Amino acid sequence: DVQLVESGGGSVQTGGSLRLSCAPSGLSVSDFSMAWFRQTPGKEREGVAATIPGGGHTAYADSAKGRFTITQDNAKTVYLQMNSLKPEDTSMYYCAAIEGWTISLHADAYKYWGQGTQVTVS
Repeated sequence: DVQLVESGGGSVQTGGSLRLSCAPSGLSVSDFSMAWFRQTPGKEREGVAATIPGGGHTAYADSAKGRFTITQDNAKTVYLQMNSLKPEDTSMYYCAAIEGWTISLHADAYKYWGQGTQVTVS
């Protein structure tokens, strides 16, 4: 079974940084496209960053460009480095995966999801 486990969320002050991690099991990120999404209550899930297998190509939401970076580590863990955090970045952040070469910030493109990790910026 495929499982995605996020970690690294927490509370941080405006302007601070956090690094989220996504540790998959049952899949290799060298074969799967990975992405980070976020969702606040009452709003649609929003794509933040995405990458193809191997991390050679990435895509970012306008709100994340220049502040967030999605990377992979030795075909295992996927990270989301978040800098210059703002209160509007407060959300539950989810890791997502789909087999193959899909670069998308749309939730419908992904099959596997983690349980989420909360980020709070104040």
